[in-house]
Amino acid sequence: MSKGRLEAFSDGVIAVIITIMVLEMKVPHGADPAALAPLLPVFLTYVLSFVYIGIYWNNHHHMFHAVHHVTGGTLWANLHLLFWLSLVPFVTGWMDENHYAPVTVAAYGVVLLAAALSYTILTTVLRANHPPDSVLVRALGRDFKGKISLVLYLCALPLAFVHIAISLAIYAIVALIWLVPDRRFERLLAEHKP
Repeated sequence: MSKGRLEAFSDGVIAVIITIMVLEMKVPHGADPAALAPLLPVFLTYVLSFVYIGIYWNNHHHMFHAVHHVTGGTLWANLHLLFWLSLVPFVTGWMDENHYAPVTVAAYGVVLLAAALSYTILTTVLRANHPPDSVLVRALGRDFKGKISLVLYLCALPLAFVHIAISLAIYAIVALIWLVPDRRFERLLAEHKP
């Protein structure tokens, strides 16, 4: 399979995930601004989830520019990532529907942690199938942001049962860490253009 087919499939799945998330938002029954007030927490959670999906799409897109070939292992690792991302609308809706009950906030974190782990697995599989001096392996580097994200998710999970605002703040901090685009792929690919 070509990497283009994998990228197109991934883009399609991510587009569906975003569509499902927006469809989960309930339309208010009033026509005045006061009718929107109860939706503010729901909207903020949607924004956080949308940003997370966007971060994964953006990083996936940049990473696959440096990929030369895909293997069966790559396909399964990519599907594993898409599986966890497809659960983001579910846990977002569950958290909103239950007014941020601790178990739902923790479940949101479990899905974020699993998505981060599956992205790490995908990068590991890609590294194994590319030479050590390839643009892909050099651009992935030591993946400090990925490692710190995993640690922060692990801290946020039990904190959901202490104070949900702390957990939600940690999820937002991880998103902010990744919101700043990683320029390594763009820089290295520009250096290696024919």
